[in-house]
Formats: sequence, structure tokens, C-alpha cells
Amino acid sequence: MGIVFLILFIGIPLLEIAVLIQVGDQIGLWSTIGLIILTAVIGTGMLRHQGIATLTNAQKQLNQGAVPARELFDGLCLLAAGALLLTPGFVTDSIGFALLIPPVRELMRNTLGKRISHGLQNSKFQSQGFQNQNFRDQGFSNPQQSGGQSPFGKAGSWNKNDDTVIDGDYQDVTESDKDRLN
Repeated sequence: MGIVFLILFIGIPLLEIAVLIQVGDQIGLWSTIGLIILTAVIGTGMLRHQGIATLTNAQKQLNQGAVPARELFDGLCLLAAGALLLTPGFVTDSIGFALLIPPVRELMRNTLGKRISHGLQNSKFQSQGFQNQNFRDQGFSNPQQSGGQSPFGKAGSWNKNDDTVIDGDYQDVTESDKDRLN
């Protein structure tokens, strides 16, 4: 895995330099610099707009008692897009702009989800009795969608009107304490 990062660390800057030289030869130095600044400004604006929308959607999911997994993945993609768009160069800008396109993120999410799911099914966790379940299967789904009631009310607070909640205290008792208590 380290060799992959080494190749990327050396290869991407070399590729960026080659592309910048070619573009500079075609349109000139100042036009190339202006285009790099323009892509950074446009990318930052797009990133801000999509970031706010993703944050709003995540807050809605949390308020409904659901896990905002899609929004978290989109947020990571937008973070990577921002870093790539602020890095000078056309190759990184192209990758950054691709991450700003929702269908590209959905394709990545689905592909990665299938790989992770497949990997978990074949992992040692499965053979040790662990089940590959979603939060939805464990009772953390949206109460309105599942027909059940989440123990957490709106905004994640505990539902105090639930009769099944038992309040109690405990005391850790060791063998030497048992004799003392009897």
C-alpha cells in the first residue's frame, strides 16, 4: 500500500507539471494562471453550496433518528473535492469537479458499499458469529418508516414517557466484599 502512495505522491505532481506546460504553450502563461484561479473560485462556490445542502440533509436525518450515512460519505467526498480544487493544476481540478457531481458520488458510494459488504461477508467476523447488519436492522432506523418507536425522541433525547425504562443503581461487589456485606 505504501508503494501506491509513493507513486501517487510523485506521479500526480509530475502529471500536473506536464499538463500545465502543455496548456501554457497553447494559451499562454497568464491565461493558464487565470484559468487555475478561475477553477479554484468556481469550485469553492460549488463546494460551499453542496456542503451546506449536505449538512442540512444530515441534520434532517439526525432529527428523524436515522443515521446520516449517505451524507457522511458525501461530506468526505466534498472534503476531498475541496482539497483537490485548491491544489493548483488541471488534473486535480478535474478529479475535484468530478467529486462535486452527485451521480459520481452515488456511483462511488454504491461501488464502495458493495465491496465493503462483500468483504464483511467473507471476513473472519462472519465466521466468529458476528452478523453483517445495518443500523436499521438494529433498531436505529427512522421510527416513521419502520413503524416502531425509537427510544430517542426528537433531536436524540431519551423518551421519558417510555414505561419500559428501568432506573437503578449498582454496586460492584468482589469476593472480599461479599463476606463483609453478609
